[in-house]
Amino acid sequence: MKAPQAKKIQKTLEIHQNKRIDNYFWLNERENPEVIQYLNEENAYADFVMQDTEELQELLFEEMKSRYKKDDESLPYFFNEYWYMVRYEEGKEYPIFCRKYKSLHHEEEIVLDVNILAEGKTFFETGSIAVSPNNQLASFSSDSVGRRIYSIYFKNLKTGEILQDEIPNTTGKAVWANDNEHIFYIRKDDSLRAFQVYRHKLGTPSSEDILIFHEKDETFDVNVFKTKSLQYIFIASSSSISDEHWFIPSDNVFADWSVIQPRIEDLEYSVEHYKDEFYIITNAHEATNFKIVKTKIAKCGMENWIDVIPHRPEVLLEGFEIFKEFLVLEEREKGLLQIKIIDEKNNKFHYLPFSDPTYTSYIGINLEFDTEVLRYGYTSLTQPSSTYEYNMREKTTKLLKQQEVLGGKFFPENYISERIWADSRDGKSKIPISLVYHKDTKKNKDTPLLLYGYGSYGHTVDASFSNVRLSILDRGFIYAIAHIRGGEYLGREWYEEGKMLFKKNTFFDFIDAGKHLIKENYTSSQHLYAMGGSAGGLLVGAAINYEPNLFNGVVAQVPFVDVVTTMLDETIPLTTGEYDEWGNPNNEEYYHYIKEYSPYDNVEAKAYPNMLITAGLHDSQVQYWEPAKWTAKLRELKTDDNLLIFKTDMSAGHGGPSGRFESLKEEALEFAFLLKLEKKKDD
Repeated sequence: MKAPQAKKIQKTLEIHQNKRIDNYFWLNERENPEVIQYLNEENAYADFVMQDTEELQELLFEEMKSRYKKDDESLPYFFNEYWYMVRYEEGKEYPIFCRKYKSLHHEEEIVLDVNILAEGKTFFETGSIAVSPNNQLASFSSDSVGRRIYSIYFKNLKTGEILQDEIPNTTGKAVWANDNEHIFYIRKDDSLRAFQVYRHKLGTPSSEDILIFHEKDETFDVNVFKTKSLQYIFIASSSSISDEHWFIPSDNVFADWSVIQPRIEDLEYSVEHYKDEFYIITNAHEATNFKIVKTKIAKCGMENWIDVIPHRPEVLLEGFEIFKEFLVLEEREKGLLQIKIIDEKNNKFHYLPFSDPTYTSYIGINLEFDTEVLRYGYTSLTQPSSTYEYNMREKTTKLLKQQEVLGGKFFPENYISERIWADSRDGKSKIPISLVYHKDTKKNKDTPLLLYGYGSYGHTVDASFSNVRLSILDRGFIYAIAHIRGGEYLGREWYEEGKMLFKKNTFFDFIDAGKHLIKENYTSSQHLYAMGGSAGGLLVGAAINYEPNLFNGVVAQVPFVDVVTTMLDETIPLTTGEYDEWGNPNNEEYYHYIKEYSPYDNVEAKAYPNMLITAGLHDSQVQYWEPAKWTAKLRELKTDDNLLIFKTDMSAGHGGPSGRFESLKEEALEFAFLLKLEKKKDD
């Protein structure tokens, strides 16, 4: 079967006296039958190329699926007189949200069975569920397309009746006022930016809802939430580099909204409430890695902020939890997350002990103020996700739940994890790399190694367990995560050095990490593979333009690769809000800089690695046409005979298929692709 080739329709794009010719611009015509035909042809070609792996894909899928407990249940948590949990039933794809009154021995009540709602739909995703303060009503939201545009509905938990109220075009989140009849929610504009907060009264049409807040700055998104104390409702308006928070008492929906601190460029902050004070985590006063301050509710402007936890240059403060007698901090030092317990009575502190060379820990769900018990989570590349209960007074730990890996073949002691450091080419930094492999895997030039990266938005990819990943570890692969600049693994400056006019550091760090792994004899270019999704797809796309011979194969999941054109189109979701990440190409300096690394703009007539590219037709984050155009241009220009396959999920969005196990089919395809390439090398 011959590979498809999209037709060329020349379109000239000009700005700053610079012309770009885009022969595949027409692929953005979502309703054009020729576009759908092309996507279907690429899907058929992908199936043809991978047909010799169909049995392997099925084997991998069943293998991955078999490790999951089919009738699994989440760890219950107690809130407002009820224990809440989420469970799955064998043979069903979607969760069932449940609760029990006061005791886990009481009869179960089903808050929402998503399996019933999803019947007959090819895609279905639940946004959020919120129970009213009097425990009698629940709001829930759903998206049946995959564009992350949710409609909000309501259910009477006493009768099981779904109420007539329906609120379309929202982010899916609803926050109940304490009167049990009003909720606050967020609407999206045409570019899917969260920009307005509305108040809805139960029993009235959504057309009569009251606009509470309108964010006119297109670089800001809005959020709405209730404090842990349940006493205040907040509206947060945020860009990449600044925040503004407004609040009212939860028991007075008609109160005037008060601002904590009006927005200032480069001032970030978030707020929690305790007694008559607000606790605020912020980068104010050059606290690059953040600090915690507090202020009286009556006088909460920045001039009244008092340091509680001062800024420390070597420690990134990521979060905190307030208890009656304790303050708990999430700190990141030298890349590793730590949990610090501070006794407010005597101001003494201690850290929870963790021993893996690379891992992640986090504060769990802690809804009670007056308690000595902290719930926290822990996982590493060799240790399944676990939730612990820690008595902060007695310093005792109890395991509440650990992720089960079924099948009887997984034993943590059979796997080895490491953390190593690669030199960056600019000589300024060392790049951390986390690795995991089976103890029987030999490290040498013939060892296959999958290098994963992301490196954008300050998002840190921590070392965590994956029972899906076992399928390649058990087949001799090493799995590595490059903690590159653009994330916050080594603090806020690590992020700042990988964005805007420093973005190329992200790509070079990833390349340098790959070269270091080869130099240290973990693998060789003939067996090195790269994987990244979304902005991580941009990462691997840029990397293979710079170093096409470094990798034998690449998996680019819903890749953001047409950076210049997308960032010049303000109608596309996320564009305006991301100027602080990539820069605004309407500015000539940013235009030329972005154009220098944008993967689509830099495809050349040269040999490229084997490639698997994926997309979702309804993707709201990375529009399907970006990977489609990239594939078409690669097909036209590449000079090699390596595999290039492009697979579009015609019924899903950015997160892939809905349902508990359907997404495993995508991972089975990706792993089968990598194993096919390795088999080809062996042959």
